[in-house]
Amino acid sequence: MDISKVTYESIDHYISTFPPDIQEILEAIRQVIREAAPDAVEKISYQMPTFAQQGNVVHFAAFKNHIGFYPAPSGIDEFEQELAPYKAGKGTIQFPFGQPIPYDLITKIVKFRVSENIAKAERKAKQKK
Repeated sequence: MDISKVTYESIDHYISTFPPDIQEILEAIRQVIREAAPDAVEKISYQMPTFAQQGNVVHFAAFKNHIGFYPAPSGIDEFEQELAPYKAGKGTIQFPFGQPIPYDLITKIVKFRVSENIAKAERKAKQKK
């Protein structure tokens, strides 16, 4: 099956397309995000599992050698020192397979992104008044 041609219906569908060991990691990340952002909505955006609350909070995806985690540039800037051991770009972090996934760090990043989105939405609401 050519994964690049798949249109995912849901996060469950996305996860189901991977081997069991990768599914386990993806489900664990999903659970950590759910616990950190209980009011966030699950969706597929950019063909990746996404959690949204007052806008996108984070995306994540599995690749050949790593999990990609996308907390927007602000989520990377805020945790720059803690993310130092990982390959990171403007809005992306790579957690390599074969190394422990930093679930506690994911929790902190998600909580930061939720609070950032809520604050941004509140600022916009005030400007409209």
